[in-house]
Amino acid sequence: METGWIAEAECVEVRLDISPEKEIEYAVADLRKKHRIASENPAKVLVVKGLVERFSQDRILIIGQYLEQLHEIATLLQVPIITGKTSNSDRDIIYNDFRAGKLRVLVVSKVANFAIDLPDASMAIQISGTFGSRQEEAQRLGRILRPKERVSRFITLITRNTVEEEFGSNRQKFLAEQGYAYRMVRSIDEIPDLESDCQGNI
Repeated sequence: METGWIAEAECVEVRLDISPEKEIEYAVADLRKKHRIASENPAKVLVVKGLVERFSQDRILIIGQYLEQLHEIATLLQVPIITGKTSNSDRDIIYNDFRAGKLRVLVVSKVANFAIDLPDASMAIQISGTFGSRQEEAQRLGRILRPKERVSRFITLITRNTVEEEFGSNRQKFLAEQGYAYRMVRSIDEIPDLESDCQGNI
């Protein structure tokens, strides 16, 4: 991998448990429904809040696929959200505010995969998506990989013992091929505050 023009990145996967009620629902669902149940694990919302509060010096993009979940997070954090329904003029205002430092946190749907230039973002939190898509992973990681003094972080939240773990294996393989180290943790408390070796296992 070329260096010098790209920011250093720490890639972290946080594996979360699911409630017993959701676990039962997941067990009897078809594959497509399993993906959505795992993606919309309510535990992810609180973890996102914890990450935003803990890493208060980072400029953060929260990226996901399911709009209800994204709106819940945007409301909880009291930050703007951009979806496919957001007008171009409103998008421009929000993006400019983020670039100018008026906004520290921004919630975006998968429109963030395309034609967005936010070089000041230093952390992306991926809560749901078409996990396993190499193109999507590259696009999302590219949102934060710009030269900067801070180490960039690409954090993905997945639900343990679900199809998301399989997608996580694809992601880990892809990122390793690109030259990035990859850390898997059980809690955000295991994510270091400062730059460190980001190889690890559960």
